[in-house]
Amino acid sequence: MQRADALARFSELAGGVTRVYLSPEQRAANEAVLGWMREAGMRAGLDAVGNCVGRYEGERDDLPCLMIGSHLDTVRDAGRYDGILGVLAGIECVHALDAAGARLPFAIEVVGFADEEGVRFGTTFLGSKAVAGTFDPAALEATDREGMRLADAMRAFGLDPARIGEAARPRGSVLAYAELHIEQGPVLEAEGLPVGVVTAIAGATRYRLEIEGVAGHAGTVPMRLRRDALAAAAECALAVESRAAADPDVVATVGILEALPGAMNVIPGRARFTLDLRSPSDEKRAAAVRELLEEMKAICARRGVRLSATKLHDEPVAECAPWMQEAIAAAIDAEGLAVRRLPSGAGHDGMAMRALCDIGMLFVRCRAGVSHNPAESVSEDDVAVALRVWLRFIEGFAVPAQAA
Repeated sequence: MQRADALARFSELAGGVTRVYLSPEQRAANEAVLGWMREAGMRAGLDAVGNCVGRYEGERDDLPCLMIGSHLDTVRDAGRYDGILGVLAGIECVHALDAAGARLPFAIEVVGFADEEGVRFGTTFLGSKAVAGTFDPAALEATDREGMRLADAMRAFGLDPARIGEAARPRGSVLAYAELHIEQGPVLEAEGLPVGVVTAIAGATRYRLEIEGVAGHAGTVPMRLRRDALAAAAECALAVESRAAADPDVVATVGILEALPGAMNVIPGRARFTLDLRSPSDEKRAAAVRELLEEMKAICARRGVRLSATKLHDEPVAECAPWMQEAIAAAIDAEGLAVRRLPSGAGHDGMAMRALCDIGMLFVRCRAGVSHNPAESVSEDDVAVALRVWLRFIEGFAVPAQAA
């Protein structure tokens, strides 16, 4: 918990936490995490995309590993446990094994992924996709708000974009990927449970949208003759809310809305906004995205403005492997706790890692289900329970013959 507090200080913001990919704050956090990994008995360093990787060898060197991880980057004005808790939990469990002189019939790798949130460049899972071998080189052309390309930001950070492929793991070298994470929802708290087994991660689609209208004087252009880009974007945002509200299996968010040129006395000639749409059903997600884009085009045509849409992210539902669910459930049961299974509405690095290996997740109760917010909170008691469960899971980990 003290280490989570320490990492929270590496932030662009005072109070909340803002730590984005390839930032000075991320560099400072990486140095702290790599130091803790080494203290825990691991060999540690940055990989080619900037992930923090610590390796604890098994009974002999070069055994395949159980990979335990989460992310070290944050959204803007975040809390201090989303992602971070999972990395620190992995380090703590390895520290316990090392202190006991325990070596297992597999290696353990703890990974602090560099860019899960996608805040700076709009493309999520850059770190885990690199490890899974699915990194798309086209992402190197993505730009941040200042217009810096991802490839250039990597070079400025001391990384070589041409070497990203070196982060990829050969199939079979990773037995499974396991992630401990705060729930980011209210279910466990409502049921009085400290931990739960994740069954699946909802699929997600993200778009960046831009509407081009005509800028004009706020006092001289009659309302009926305006081609107001912001007004069109506002109607599109309400359409997003309405479509998602019509289906309990769909959630959708317009998280960014920007009017240009951004003057009080100028009719907005351009508007930029984002769409984030998620569902535990890939079929429903695809239908909702398709219908919304059609409705937005109709709104813009009626208003005499032009819409352009760029897909940033499209990930299907990621099922947690049944055998991993059972292994985590067995560890919870061994601690004398009720086993609660629940899906995740939030995205996680496991969505990318599933291309390489089976995945499993443990949720930890968080206060009021609040996340992506400075008020994000977990109790020390719940973290202690989660660590005991996680260590049991690791010590008993074995890939069943049918899953090998």
